[in-house]
Amino acid sequence: MRLDLFRNETFEPRLSEAVCTALRRDVQQDGTYRLSTQGEADIVVSGVITKYRRMGVSYDPLDVITPRDFQVTIVAKITATERSTGRVIIDKEVGGRTTIQIGPDLASAERQAVPL
Repeated sequence: MRLDLFRNETFEPRLSEAVCTALRRDVQQDGTYRLSTQGEADIVVSGVITKYRRMGVSYDPLDVITPRDFQVTIVAKITATERSTGRVIIDKEVGGRTTIQIGPDLASAERQAVPL
């Protein structure tokens, strides 16, 4: 299996690198497939990140405008293709979400949450 870098169609910078790194880690941890870094792979996985959304889910009781927790949602269109035949094995939209607690630095909290 070979993972191509996902194309990022959102305004969130460096999102494709974080998603691909997390996906590689999950594939290696699962062990069902072996990632190919050299040569030809049997299956090529590619994708397009289509949505990235951050919504406040809980707010400071003394300041109802300031969120304390965010829910981050990422949606991507994933395609897995057999290299030899060109047959598409998977072609669907998938999504994931996680909740992040905001500390003193929103950027670092979000950077840690994106791979989740």
